[in-house]
Parts: sequence; C-alpha cells; structure tokens
Amino acid sequence: MKVSKPSDNLEFSTKVASDRDIEGDRLRLERLIGSTVSDAQIDIGADAIAGLKNTPKTLSPHYFYDDRGSELFEQICELPEYYPTRTEATILRQCAPEIAQLTGPCEIVELGSGSSTKTRILLDAYQELAHPLRYLPIDVSGGILESSAQQLLLDYPSLNVHGLVSTYEVALTSLGSSPLPSRMICFLGSTLGNLNPQECDIFFSEIIDALQVGEYFLLGIDLHKSKEILEPAYNDAQGVTAAFNLNMLHHLNWRFDGNFDPQQFEHRAFYNQEQRRIEMHLQSRRSQTVRLRTLDLTVEFEKDETILTEISRKFELPQMADYLQRKGLHPVKSWTDPNQWFGMMLTQLRQD
Repeated sequence: MKVSKPSDNLEFSTKVASDRDIEGDRLRLERLIGSTVSDAQIDIGADAIAGLKNTPKTLSPHYFYDDRGSELFEQICELPEYYPTRTEATILRQCAPEIAQLTGPCEIVELGSGSSTKTRILLDAYQELAHPLRYLPIDVSGGILESSAQQLLLDYPSLNVHGLVSTYEVALTSLGSSPLPSRMICFLGSTLGNLNPQECDIFFSEIIDALQVGEYFLLGIDLHKSKEILEPAYNDAQGVTAAFNLNMLHHLNWRFDGNFDPQQFEHRAFYNQEQRRIEMHLQSRRSQTVRLRTLDLTVEFEKDETILTEISRKFELPQMADYLQRKGLHPVKSWTDPNQWFGMMLTQLRQD
C-alpha cells in the first residue's frame, strides 16, 4: 500500500541543508528535500491538477503521506484484516539467514522504511553472521525516520545509519558507492502494486541505475488471491483504512490551501477482478465545489462521483521473475508462505 511520497516540507529539485540534518558517530540524517514553500511546490501540485481534471478523477497515492498518514499506515499494518505485513514478516524470518548468506556483507537500503520493523529481521540475520551493519533508510517522513533510527542505534550497538529524508526518485540518484563490499536495495511490503505497468518500468530503471553490477534487489509482492481475502484487508472493521484514505483530503487542504470537507466524502475499496487490482476511492456524498487556492484550481463534484486514490495490483511470482530478468535483475531465489498469499524475491544485477 505504501508508496513514494512527498514530505511535509517540499522542494524536490535540489538537496537543501536544514536544521533537521543530523551528524553523529553512528547516525547521519540528511534531507534531500528542502523546507521552503516555493514555485517548486506548485509544480508538485501539477499531478493533483491533472488528476482532478480527469474523468474519472484521480489523485496520486503520495498524497496519503503527511505525518498523520504515516501514523495511520503503521496502524493499518497491525490490523487483523491486513494480512500482507504479518505474512511478509513470517516469510522474512524464515529466509533472512539465507539472504544474508547469499549476499555476504552488504549495505541495506530500504525504500519507504517507516518504522523499520521488518528491517530488524534482516539486521539480526546479518549480525548473526558477524557482518558489519550499515543501514540506509529512505522515507519522506523525517519524524518517523529519526525516531526509528535512534531506536535502532540503541538496539544494535555496531550499526551505522545514514537516513535520507527524500522521495525514492531523488534518493536513488544520490546513493553514491557503498562502503561495504555490496549493497541490497529493499522494496518491502506490497508497494509495487501501487504502480501501473508504465510506472513499474520507470521504477525498475531507477533501481538498476542505482545498483552496481553484482549488487542486489530484494522485492516483496502481494500475490493474486480471492476477493474474499483481499477486500476485507482494505475495508477493516475499525475504519483505520477509511481514515487513512480520507486523511488525503486533510493533506491536500494543508498543502494547497484547500477547503475539502472530508465528512462529505466516504471511503470505498473493492477488488477489480479483470485488472487484478484493489481500487480505493473517495466518493462524494453530494454535489459540491472544492477550491485549492495555491493551485488556483476549482473542482466540481457530482453526487456519488469518486476520486481514485490508490490501486494495489496483485502478481504471480513466475511472471514477475521473467519480467525482472528481462530488465537485467536476475532472480537468485524466491520465497512464499504456505498459502501463497505473498512472495519475496532476491535478485541480482548482472551484466549480460
């Protein structure tokens, strides 16, 4: 569910130092996005303008993730209906020792690190083999990145952390070379499903450009299954996913000086069998007009009209392996759970 997303302080075009940069013996926290509101922010809103002018209307999932959205997503991961997080964690506990053996000592880079909960499983496996521990988390929420890094340093005395407050796109072009013999970029969770096929092609090109030949990419993917399992994962009984979806409107109001009334929209999520994807929508309860002043945008909604806020595509492991191999990421080994609900794949960049 989680995707590349902007931070509360935006300026994507250049690296800007700020008073939240941190330097220490074992922790370096660096912002690759700045803290000023400028014309760049309006440029970032261009996708919102285009999406809200579409028929049907759409918004990029990166607007889920202000600090409140990040907190709500962490809650979603703990819900009984939301199987991906616990299923992937179970797989990872089983395969992490083998991953550490296959890669040898390597820097662990994680896209969308959040609270770094599953990363601990990998760190434990590398620590067990006495490999040096170096972790490079990437997330746009500086608050959660700093707090999780500080806790990791307490729990792993030999760990070095270089956190990047950034989008994936900016961070992947800023990695430089690894101080360890190799590097493994991790894209855990079911985040790949948020990208359409064209966006997947672009994303994997960025991954390949960030890796040296012989380095690794670890991918988690949600596998195709019945809608009786899928739909409750996005319509939980506690309403956390609904709050997460509606929080996007609060975020848009804050970012673009808008007047969305979230109470006049409702959460809808269903499985599109034909396209093998979950779709999340915000449905207007009535005819209404919304204004985003920063973007000089007025949007008209009919009663029951929806905004598509997220897709979550479901995959098959063999097809994904073939796709990645064609890209140059050669499968090393794959793992899944007994129910085959979720898959994990270790690949290596090779020179054909």
